[in-house]
Amino acid sequence: MSQHPIMEKLHAKLQRKDLPQVNAGDTVRVQVKIKEGDKERVQAFEGTVISRSSGPTGSFTVRKMSFGTGVERIFPFNSKVVDKVEVLKSNQVRRAKLFYLRGLRGKAARLREIDTRVKATAAAPAEKA
Repeated sequence: MSQHPIMEKLHAKLQRKDLPQVNAGDTVRVQVKIKEGDKERVQAFEGTVISRSSGPTGSFTVRKMSFGTGVERIFPFNSKVVDKVEVLKSNQVRRAKLFYLRGLRGKAARLREIDTRVKATAAAPAEKA
């Protein structure tokens, strides 16, 4: 379904380019701007991306365990509240939505880590040959 051309131009203008590509299974640290009275500070929210929606109003959901309780937070990609997103590590997953992690605790909720640096160095010699 296509949008009206004016709405497409507006979404293109408001689109943020400074955020990295995040996928389900990535462990991320999101720097969130919090306003308390007249002061503003930055607070980190670190967890696993369990879902991602695309489109002009796309968002991603981050889940973390805080004192034994699961905490999920939804961050819109184009929000001004999100200061910075850092991808700490990537994990191998076979699903686009990781909602099954809500029912798992401890070692059962682990994901298999993939090393992105190894892929980059392994691909470089193949291109030279």
